[in-house]
Amino acid sequence: MPLSRQCRFPRSRASVRAARVFVRQVLSDWGCVDRLDDIALCVSELATNALLHGVPPGRQYCVSLTLDGPLLRLAVRDTGDRSVAPGPPVPDACSGRGLQLARHVADDFGITEHVVGKTVWTVFKTDPRPARP
Repeated sequence: MPLSRQCRFPRSRASVRAARVFVRQVLSDWGCVDRLDDIALCVSELATNALLHGVPPGRQYCVSLTLDGPLLRLAVRDTGDRSVAPGPPVPDACSGRGLQLARHVADDFGITEHVVGKTVWTVFKTDPRPARP
């Protein structure tokens, strides 16, 4: 049976760090640390993107992790009405590369639109080991 955890975060810059801490803790508990840096990078990028483009004032976003055998799914869901379409970054821009970066380091990447909001997700092939007691 797959393992699953999720946590909601407020619309604040500090929540990106909190999301990284949450993900690192869960993955450590699951013994799934072989791609920890790539996954932490992706949660930073997806959470930042949700804050900047997807979470309306007064709302939260949700980070979820699902481990099903060797596949780990990281998803960030927001309730904003703005669509996301990752395109090529502008060469001299200081931003706009987060989704491209996530797409590059993950084994799979996608965006699921909902009636309210969207989920941006990544999938990683991992080598999970049993957690230590």
